[in-house]
Amino acid sequence: MPTRIYLVRHGATDLTAEDRFAGSTEVALSDEGRTQVAALAQRLRCDSLDAVYTSPMHRTIETARIIAAPHGLEPLAEPGLREIDYGHWEGRSRDEIEAAYGAEYDAWQEDPLTVAPAGGESGIDVLARALPVLRRIVQHHRHGAVLVVSHKGTNRLLVSSLLGFDARGYRDRLDQSPAGLTILDFATDVRARLRLFNDVSHYEGVPTRVLQKRLSRWWSRPAC
Repeated sequence: MPTRIYLVRHGATDLTAEDRFAGSTEVALSDEGRTQVAALAQRLRCDSLDAVYTSPMHRTIETARIIAAPHGLEPLAEPGLREIDYGHWEGRSRDEIEAAYGAEYDAWQEDPLTVAPAGGESGIDVLARALPVLRRIVQHHRHGAVLVVSHKGTNRLLVSSLLGFDARGYRDRLDQSPAGLTILDFATDVRARLRLFNDVSHYEGVPTRVLQKRLSRWWSRPAC
């Protein structure tokens, strides 16, 4: 029997709606985000969970507690699961960053795995702390089922690494919606199979704000 990891991104925040970089910035879930997470909690209420782990940030802890409540579990905080620190880009929109730090942003867009904003982290930095945490969780709960709540960037980097993708393209090739559910089965500590990716069917039909711009310039859409 494989070890199953339910890998979840936290629900939406006000900065999510404004499409701002909020890696190390503490921000609570918005009402919309709580609705998304409550729908996921309802979806997973009958699944058997052995433990719940979370990034120590407010938005992930709140997400983890909502989902864990029906199972009678208390989330365990793991600092290594926190989001990328975007340094001096924190709290700014892409337009603001391109205007103020154009050359730095261009270099990061080409290779976010090895390039970091000043004072921030690269993708390699994130994997160096997050991947060992996930492996320890798999080792500790072998043949069990565990919920892991983290962030958009961290989750995509983990999936890229585990599945052998070129992680330089993690931002353009993998999406991660608020309260999106990804399921990975582990035959060993490092041999993973993707069973479900970024599924949000639990809140389909729930009204949401459609963003016209995205933090990646390659997937931005012109305003209508």
